[in-house]
Amino acid sequence: MNAGAAFAIVLHSHLPFVRHPEYPVFLEEEWLFEALSESYLPLLDAAFRLKGENVAFRLNVTVSPTLCEMLADDLLMSRYEWYLEGRLSFLEEERQIVERPFLPVVEMYIERYVKCRDLFLGPCRRRPLRLFRLLRDAGVFELITCPATHALLPLLATEEGVRAQIGVGVENFRRHFGDSPGGIWLSECAYSPGMEKTIAGEGLDYFLLDGHALLTGDPPPASGVDAPVRCPNGVVVFPRNADLSERVWSRDHGYPGDVRYREFHRDLGFERDPSRLRRHLGGAAIKRNTGIKYYRITGDVDLSEKEPYDPTAAESTADRHAAHFVGLVSGAVRDAAPRRLITVAFDTELFGHWWHEGLRFLETVIRLVDEKGSFPLTGLSEFLFEGSAMETVQPAASSWGEGNSFEFWLRDGNDWIYRHLRHGERRLVALARRHRASTGLPERVLNQAARELLLAQSSDWAFLIASGDAASYAEKRTKEHLSRLLDLLSMIERGKPDRRRLEILEKRDPLFPEIDFRLFAPVVSSPPVS
Repeated sequence: MNAGAAFAIVLHSHLPFVRHPEYPVFLEEEWLFEALSESYLPLLDAAFRLKGENVAFRLNVTVSPTLCEMLADDLLMSRYEWYLEGRLSFLEEERQIVERPFLPVVEMYIERYVKCRDLFLGPCRRRPLRLFRLLRDAGVFELITCPATHALLPLLATEEGVRAQIGVGVENFRRHFGDSPGGIWLSECAYSPGMEKTIAGEGLDYFLLDGHALLTGDPPPASGVDAPVRCPNGVVVFPRNADLSERVWSRDHGYPGDVRYREFHRDLGFERDPSRLRRHLGGAAIKRNTGIKYYRITGDVDLSEKEPYDPTAAESTADRHAAHFVGLVSGAVRDAAPRRLITVAFDTELFGHWWHEGLRFLETVIRLVDEKGSFPLTGLSEFLFEGSAMETVQPAASSWGEGNSFEFWLRDGNDWIYRHLRHGERRLVALARRHRASTGLPERVLNQAARELLLAQSSDWAFLIASGDAASYAEKRTKEHLSRLLDLLSMIERGKPDRRRLEILEKRDPLFPEIDFRLFAPVVSSPPVS
């Protein structure tokens, strides 16, 4: 073993804020319910199981502010309970009618949903954040915050806007977890030089970037991406090792594309009678995604030619891939200089949702690292506080997106968003400065305007428009929040706040009760971010 070398896994948990009380069933709310059933609750269950078996490990886990707000919302959590019961009733019927080759898959899904229900109603007490806190307090999770609504910070118009996204993220973390976060995950790892000053100003010690930001930094670090560095102002950057990370997330070049793994893109909801779906799952009688999938990847064949999924064969494959990955990490740690840290980072939803076997893979990796004992699986703050010397580097503008640029969020189909976002942001900043002393109804109007801007700034909307997934919904959400923002700002400009209209908007998206519009109006004005 190379003394002092370590390994860190970062799991980034985030979903956009989607809550529609005006409908009894809203399909986009099921993004949260699928992630809970397939990723978040199984991850929490595995972490408690490993801890109970005295497996030594520490994971770094972000829980975005919008995700925190949804996991603490009474309406959404009651709907999730109903979601679980609907899936179970549907699967109990499937158990009676399904062809024999698919019976093990049905049993697998029933077992998963029963476990989720028992965990949700039992230890969670219908509040999943409770288990995140317990694992944090037990030293198993290091929890990290991120910008309020996962905005792409380099594309914001003002330093005040960047400060508000980060500041609300920090305050939201304090409200949900009871203390201050040590670090922040920048949305999409998107960074532009100077942002570290705002990060430091909010009391944060570190942030994470894709390794490309350091390799093209000034000067490029001699340690490459095998160790954290300090920005000129002292804030620490942990670089993501892209090569090792790609092994885990890439279907084309990594493990998830194995022919034995579950096929994500063939869903049972497009093969069963829509009236059955409506009877068990609610909503309209339409073909739709259910999260229940009976087939394996099989190979480069049409979806109609996929073969039945074998859970046992897939789990064995995940164990082999985990052993291979630990071997790769062991080699990287062995080749690194002393006091280096190999960091990999992924969306939490990769494990279990997008890559069904991913949680089995992750749990096996943790067990193997503990068994080998050749390097620790560490928390970022834990490594940071050991006080090793670090190189000083000014990172370059970068993201973990395509080409390490911001291009995916700035394409022909979605680039129209930004002129409206930036216009609304500048108007809010100007009014926030002018009305800093507001109280009562005007203060509530400005706070709601801040909420609407933050919600409009979510990088998820531009991403969904560019990818073509739920593009119409993403465009609708962007326009709605912008329209509400302008309506609220006009109330302040005219000096005529509309209490009834305000109360409707406050109830529609009741998040960030800690918000203070004055985040957009620092005492000393700052130059805009280019």
